[in-house]
Amino acid sequence: MGGGGSTRRVTFEADENENITVVKGVRLSDSVIDRMKEPSSPGRQHRGSGAVNDDELKKRIAEELALERARRDSEAQKRRLKQEQMFVRDEFGKLLERERISSNEHLTRAILRERAATEEERQKAQRFARQLEEKDRELKKHDAYYKEQLARLEERVKPFFSPFNEE
Repeated sequence: MGGGGSTRRVTFEADENENITVVKGVRLSDSVIDRMKEPSSPGRQHRGSGAVNDDELKKRIAEELALERARRDSEAQKRRLKQEQMFVRDEFGKLLERERISSNEHLTRAILRERAATEEERQKAQRFARQLEEKDRELKKHDAYYKEQLARLEERVKPFFSPFNEE
């Protein structure tokens, strides 16, 4: 497993017999080491006692490193995607909460306006009821006054009409 994006320097060396290539500065996963230990497939160039050609080994190591780097990049991308999804989920949750609060505030304001309008209508109805009662009392006073005046007039005109009534 190499250091992804590291600037570590890798060197290739051969031992004194040139049978083994020594790679310095690279960590290899177990799967890479196992594949390197596998017997050579036909068609490969061999030197001496079955050692792998330096160029082929370098190419193989480079391929393995590239695969390992791609795997790490893929995992890092997956982690970033999960983090972004969590961020979006959190932001969406916050947005929904703000919308819920705003909706509740609008609803509360509408309820308060409606209650105020209802109270105003109730007070207006009470005021009209008092005015109506006052008009009713005033009409009753006028009615009583007019009845009294009518009774007086009848008393005054009675002497004039009584001679006609007696005949």
